Amino acid sequence: MKVLFNEYPKCSTCKKAKKWLDDNGVSYEDRHIVENNPTKEELRDWLSRSDKPVRKFFNTSGMLYREMELKDKLDAMSEDEQLEVLASNGMLVKRPLVVGDNFVLGGFREKDWEEKLLG
Repeated sequence: MKVLFNEYPKCSTCKKAKKWLDDNGVSYEDRHIVENNPTKEELRDWLSRSDKPVRKFFNTSGMLYREMELKDKLDAMSEDEQLEVLASNGMLVKRPLVVGDNFVLGGFREKDWEEKLLG
């Protein structure tokens, strides 16, 4: 199995997650989430592979999220509008974000990764 590993290289959690992938022999395509921001269509597809609401795809601890005051705005937006905002800047996307054939993992929780990637 090969997965898409969306990361921001300066992110310490992304570095830890990438090391975990390498240590566990998981094959992946590396993608810089800011230089190659996910499109609205990709995000919609990934959302359909996850069991999460679109809100869970946002990097809620990021400065841009706070600067845009999205916490207070997201509830008033449609899913389509939320995806549009998410696709506007890779720094808004929760990372690392791993996309497999039938799953999406946002953030790095070793237990979840073991279950989905090492099964």
